Amino acid sequence: MGLIAGTTRVREDAPARPTPSGGARRFEEDTVADKPTVALGIDIGGSGVKGAPVDLVKGELIEERYKIATPQPSTPEAVADVVGRIAESFFDTLPADAPIGVTIPGIVKRGIVKTAANIDKQWMNCNGEQLFSERLGRHVHLVNDADAAGVAELRYGAAKGQDGLVILATLGTGIGIALMYDGVLIPNAELGHIELNGHDAETRAAASAKEREGLSYEKWATERLQPYFSHLEFILAPDLFVVGGGVSRKAHKFLPLLKLETPIIPAKLLNGAGIIGAAALAAD
Repeated sequence: MGLIAGTTRVREDAPARPTPSGGARRFEEDTVADKPTVALGIDIGGSGVKGAPVDLVKGELIEERYKIATPQPSTPEAVADVVGRIAESFFDTLPADAPIGVTIPGIVKRGIVKTAANIDKQWMNCNGEQLFSERLGRHVHLVNDADAAGVAELRYGAAKGQDGLVILATLGTGIGIALMYDGVLIPNAELGHIELNGHDAETRAAASAKEREGLSYEKWATERLQPYFSHLEFILAPDLFVVGGGVSRKAHKFLPLLKLETPIIPAKLLNGAGIIGAAALAAD
């Protein structure tokens, strides 16, 4: 397929292994012969929409991911068109019955988008699942982007095999949070928006705040991330923090500066987590 302006094919390396847990309920070792082994995942972000088929046994991308710049404004119709173009680029090789999962940065309840903090406000109360399904002509499962990333890390990545309460925090334009307890996803935990010292936490602690204010890694870690993660630790007492988002590639520059009782580690799947998690949840 020829590429057009604003699109890229990107090689995604996603280390992965099969896992017994993650998702909206507790999952044991996969023994069901007819359970899908391939699904399509599409991840909607603030700057780009990317997707690829996923091997659900290994938690790996089967083909290079296809990325298109997020339209501005990111209205439901404009984003649905981009999602459709990405999905259709894989239809020739994707099994006809392969599940399709799509992430969105907002609360999703029964397919309806309930918040739109970092996307166009027209998404409020939009039935995104129906919109994408009609655009693709196939059923689409819509999930919160942080929830998808959390499930991917729990099943295939940094948190694989971890019991108790796992908190994934994606540090990007905002702060996305996924809560998982003993392999059970607790969806739509918008804890990036908790009030901290009189501010919406993500406006001060997200990676975008670091860039916007020109903060050093040390200043960002000690003055912004430390109070945020300390507060989460106090109110939730987790067993593990996993930090994702693009900035997690440089986790060695800021995670060692945090003083917490809870172990805090970087995500492993990086920018592939949303795609992999969306595909996995669509197949459940």
